[in-house]
Amino acid sequence: MNNEYPQLTVRQLCSVIKMFDSSADDYLYLYDLDNDYFYMSVHATEKFPLERNEFNNVIEEHRKICYPEDFYMLEQELKGIISGKNNGHNLQYRWIDKELNPVWINCRGVVCKLKDSSRVLIGCANQIGAKQKADNVSGLLGQTSLEKYIQISSKIFKSGFVLRLGLDDFREINERYGIEYGDKVLKDTAECISGCLKGEQQLYRVVSDEFIIVDYLATGIDEAKSVYHSIRHAIDRYVESIQYEVMFTVSGGILDLSTLEEKTYKNIMRYSEYALNKSKKNGKNQYYVFNYEDYNQFLMIKQLTQSLRKSAADNFKGYELYYQPLIDVVTGNVCGAEALLRYKSEDGNILPPNIFIPILEETGLVVPVGKWIINEAIKKCKEIQAVIPEFHVNINVSYIQVIKSNLVKDVTTAIEKYNINPSSIIIEMTESGLLESNKRYMKIWSALKERGVGLALDDFGTGYSNFNYMSQLEPDLIKIDRNFTAKALNNEYDYNMLTLIHKMVFNLGLKICIEGVETKGEMEKIKSMCPNFFQGYFFGRPCPYEDFVSQFVKNKK
Repeated sequence: MNNEYPQLTVRQLCSVIKMFDSSADDYLYLYDLDNDYFYMSVHATEKFPLERNEFNNVIEEHRKICYPEDFYMLEQELKGIISGKNNGHNLQYRWIDKELNPVWINCRGVVCKLKDSSRVLIGCANQIGAKQKADNVSGLLGQTSLEKYIQISSKIFKSGFVLRLGLDDFREINERYGIEYGDKVLKDTAECISGCLKGEQQLYRVVSDEFIIVDYLATGIDEAKSVYHSIRHAIDRYVESIQYEVMFTVSGGILDLSTLEEKTYKNIMRYSEYALNKSKKNGKNQYYVFNYEDYNQFLMIKQLTQSLRKSAADNFKGYELYYQPLIDVVTGNVCGAEALLRYKSEDGNILPPNIFIPILEETGLVVPVGKWIINEAIKKCKEIQAVIPEFHVNINVSYIQVIKSNLVKDVTTAIEKYNINPSSIIIEMTESGLLESNKRYMKIWSALKERGVGLALDDFGTGYSNFNYMSQLEPDLIKIDRNFTAKALNNEYDYNMLTLIHKMVFNLGLKICIEGVETKGEMEKIKSMCPNFFQGYFFGRPCPYEDFVSQFVKNKK
């Protein structure tokens, strides 16, 4: 022990505390750990229900002045100091004053060794009630106390649950009614939550509109689910009681402590934050139970997102375009290709589009990457036209890319850069992206057509197919989805439906491409419909540009 004062005794230090009593606002104290004796500033007895400023049976005497919900935390802290596990004390918790009001206390101290090797905890306790209320309008314990509670309790308990609550869309309340009213709602909500808890369940406010409940005595997460439902109903009743002046719901993230590998404060905060965010992402006003499988998937996506950003910044290293041939049904020759994005991760694996493309769209990376795709695809198309003059390239764009990027400029700039006929470029847009079509989207679509760029309606026959799209957008090409093709090849009704669609498209003067042709028999059956183009594994799988040129351009078929 570094703090050794062999020349001092307990009584001498008590005299020093007494000497400073009248000139100090803080409460100085001494705790003789070996003799279970406590001495503190006399003026503490004026505010708090202490009969004397010195007493034995220290832990039990503190029960008289400690806020009931905070006593367990204080008790474990003091036991750790008495046992010698801890040589210091720094805790924020609540005392009860003589009017039975909670008062926030910041209590700090250090263990010293005095004459006769006696161990004492020497320190001070100061009121932080005003400061704490400014920081925490709910009147609840905060993150500092939560961390201390978890550090102490996790050494003793190996099960239980953590329930992290978040008010849904609370920011809108602050923006509409002001922060002062929002604080009132937070305080009322804290009372709603507190009213649903049992004595052993500890409640903390951690971040703005988020609360954490810890119960180390629960036998399973069913209790956590029950608590969540009780709180949700209590909040519903509160919203009803104020006559729906404000409307909000609560989401919850649940941790089963018995399943956590490391029950540290850092992990509990990290996992509970993920669980709460997951519940909100799933639709809000519900709970989500943490599991490692989902969390590891989340970490993988997070890491992949960082890699995608890094690659985009590094001249799109790792991104690559694959090309799948488009076949002219009449000649049987390759007349074009669809450019398909692939991504090679740092470990060299080629990732499937359904893994990384949603990340590009969600993060907005689809804008710079989409621009790179347009430039790269048009560049390669121009190179191939030196051998196949009529060659065209189909480029996929997402709805998000259309709305957030300057698509018209990106396409026309690349066309001018490589001096290519605009009709050689076909922009493909999936039907699903058209569900939220707006005037801006229609304006972009029309601008591309005016510049001679071809437009294709992709994945026709899936989801919310609407023939009205063909009237509104007037595309040049309709691409029949591979799943619809597969159904038509195995079902007479769907085959007749495909035949009727083809006739309608033909009568409108549009071209049609059948995707998903995988065998010669399928090709022959669909060929009787007289479509314009085929696309499918029977003719060629998507492949890198060099392989595409080797297989289809040099051979010209």
